[in-house]
Amino acid sequence: MKWALVLAGVSDFYRPPEKLSLTQNLALTATGAIWTRWCFIIKPRNVLLAAVNFFLGCVGIVQVSRIVMWQRSVKSGTASELLQQDAQDAVRTAKGGIPENPEAAAKSAIQ
Repeated sequence: MKWALVLAGVSDFYRPPEKLSLTQNLALTATGAIWTRWCFIIKPRNVLLAAVNFFLGCVGIVQVSRIVMWQRSVKSGTASELLQQDAQDAVRTAKGGIPENPEAAAKSAIQ
């Protein structure tokens, strides 16, 4: 059953990083790391369970690194590009649509 999580994470390699959840992938990474360690502590050792958790952690690390690299590339964009995107998101939200970057729209609404 847990292999399905690994396969779902691998299939997310084809999704754009802006559509991935950082918190969800951090949780997968932590789950993989914690349970891999636990599988080697318990008696008898459960190597198959350790393997699936190891791969779950690896998938999580890859996805987290993709998300962080994408966030850094967005932040390094010019100020006018970021303002233009925020303005477009505000107009789209006012018209009842969904903004392209909901997190940025929420932050600008708070400020």
